[in-house]
Parts: sequence; structure tokens; C-alpha cells
Amino acid sequence: MTADTHWNAFVPGQEISIQEQAHGPLAGLTMSVKDLFDIAGHPTGAGNPDWRSSHAVPLQHAELFQSLLNAGARFVGKTITEELAYSLVGENAHYGTPVNPHNPDCIPGGSSSGAAAAAAAGLCDFSIGTDTAGSVRLPASFCGLWGFRPTHGVLSTHGVVPLAPSFDVPGWMAKSSDHFLRVGSVLLPPDQQGPEFGRLKLALPEDIWQLVHPGFGVALKPFIDRIASLFNGVVKDPLSQGRLIDWQDPFRLVQGHEAWSVHGPWIRSQKPHLGPGIKERFEWASTIDDEQAQLARAEMMKNVAVVNAYLEGAVLCMPTVSYLAPQKGHASSAEDRTNALTLLSLASMAGLPQITMPLAVLDGKALGLSLMSRRFSDRQLLSLPPQFQGLQNQP
Repeated sequence: MTADTHWNAFVPGQEISIQEQAHGPLAGLTMSVKDLFDIAGHPTGAGNPDWRSSHAVPLQHAELFQSLLNAGARFVGKTITEELAYSLVGENAHYGTPVNPHNPDCIPGGSSSGAAAAAAAGLCDFSIGTDTAGSVRLPASFCGLWGFRPTHGVLSTHGVVPLAPSFDVPGWMAKSSDHFLRVGSVLLPPDQQGPEFGRLKLALPEDIWQLVHPGFGVALKPFIDRIASLFNGVVKDPLSQGRLIDWQDPFRLVQGHEAWSVHGPWIRSQKPHLGPGIKERFEWASTIDDEQAQLARAEMMKNVAVVNAYLEGAVLCMPTVSYLAPQKGHASSAEDRTNALTLLSLASMAGLPQITMPLAVLDGKALGLSLMSRRFSDRQLLSLPPQFQGLQNQP
């Protein structure tokens, strides 16, 4: 394992290195994986010591991890995750907070916090994480990384600790766009038939852009203008009828109900020590009854239909997160968290692919710009960055 004396990216006490193939499309690249993925012979901790001690050591690798080994990547370590992946902050009460290499005085974002830190610090060439409600996209944005959330269901979650299966997807992050794209070329299946992006509009929905930091528009305009040249014009039609901020409510209820359905029996039987925030979140999730969740899912699916219809003629462009990474010890405001989840939950609830790109810096902090498109257009999304290389403005 690459030395991790400064960044606190890797799970402590696990010195692991695995390479099963010397050749393949990922040969020469190193990877880390979030501590939700099973690795044969090594405990899966899910960010919590009680989880680690109460579950059997896996006998085989998670399917996705095995496919990356088969492609020639070398594994260098398991990265810290927030407990059971149920937070976007990046802190862990048991193992500490991984350092954000782009802005060391700021939080890294979560729940794939260690994965982002490892990739941004150069401890590995790419990191595998998971994304339920933004857990790859948000830390990638805060840490100045390329990040990808694929279409729900296209990548295997076998051998991965779940949070809310309706939304869980594996994803990946990298500092180098070349490494980032190589991973996608290995993992992603062929796209389903659909229109070429050059025939679609680039959408900048005004109701989304009203929810973001006021300086984002100016900082991102040069990049958006270049990206827009690859499309058939620009539209700013709102996504919702003045209700966008409300869309995250049914999503949160469905996610919470699923999270408790998955982990509630273990929490009740084992009474694990859960850190601040995580404990209260699961307590809240335990109060969501089946009828409430069913009504929330029905409401959420109405919103999903609106998003899918919008994306029939456009690719959506927006800041990945509505605000910049806050300093450690300075919690983001309730308004910022609500706005951020509103943006992040769009791809989550509709199962859409989304790429976050580290193109800009504002006030010295990384600022990710996202593109989101219809389901099963993942490879088309990844074909866009090579067409505007040289735009990246990281220090």
C-alpha cells in the first residue's frame, strides 16, 4: 500500500496488495476500493467496527472488484467510508475524517470520503466507491476529481454492502481524465439505442441554477459555452413547475425506509455504536412506515417521469453540488444541504448516469460541473470529455 501517513484515506490496520493479471486494459494502474466491497480473506467493515466484527470474512471478491483485477488493475487498499454509507459529509467517528487533498482545511465529502482522498492525493490511480444519493459525485466535486455515477443496474452490486438498493450503484473517481475514461471503457456495457448527443439540446434548467452558489454561473460559463458547442443549442426550461425543492422529500423517505429495511434488524440485534449523525439518521428511518414509504415512492415516480421526459430532448448540465466544500467543523446550512440533495437526488431517483468534471476552481475550492443524460447512455457521456480537453482549471 502506498504510504498514507497524512491523508487518512485507508482503513487502518489493513495492508493489502493484490494483482491477479499483469496484462489487460488497466495494466499499470492502481486502485483502491471503498470498505463496502468484499475482498476474499479480508473483513468488510462498512465504516463501523461492530459491523466488521459481527460479519463473516468474505470467501470471494465482489464481482465488480474481480472484473477490475481481471482487467489488470493492482489493488492497493480499502478506503474509509462513512458508516454504512449513510451520509454525505465524509466524517467517521471511529476512523477519523479523510483529508481533502484539494483543500485540506475542508471536509472531503462522503460517503466515499477515503476513496476521494486516495485518488486526489495520488495514493492510487482510481478509486471505486458507491453512490446512493451522491456519495461518489459530491466527494469527487469537493476533492477536484472526475467522478461517475452509472445508470442504476448496469454494474454489479454483488458482494457490496447495500444502503438503499433502489438507488445504490458502484461508481469511480480519478484525478487523471485518461485513467477515469479507461475504467469506464472496461466496466460499462454498450449503450442502448438512443439519439446522438449532437442532436440534443444542452439544458441549463433555471430552477436548478437558482439553487446554487451565486458565483457558480460566472465561474463555469467558459466551460459551459465550450460544451454547448457539441449540442444542438441551449435551453433553460425549468425542470419542475416550481416544486423542485420538494422533490427530495419523497426520495429521502424511500431511501430511509429501504435503509432501515436493510440494516434495521442488525441494528436492533447487535446494538452497534453508531457515530453522531448516523445514529440519528437510522433512528429517523426506523419511524417511516410501509404506507408512508409507498406513498412517497408513488410521488417520487411521478417526478421521475418528468425528468425522463425532459431528457428525451436534452442533456442536463448543472453544478454537481450547490455549494463549495465547507471547512472542517463548520457544518453546512440546512438550506445548502437541502439544495444539494435536490440536485444530487435527480440522478439517484431516476437511475440516471451522471459525470462530474473538475473543470473550475472558485475561491480556491474545487467546483465540479455535471452532465446527466437518459438511462443507458453512459458511454455517450464518457465520450464528451475528450472533446473539450484542456479546459480543466485545477491548480
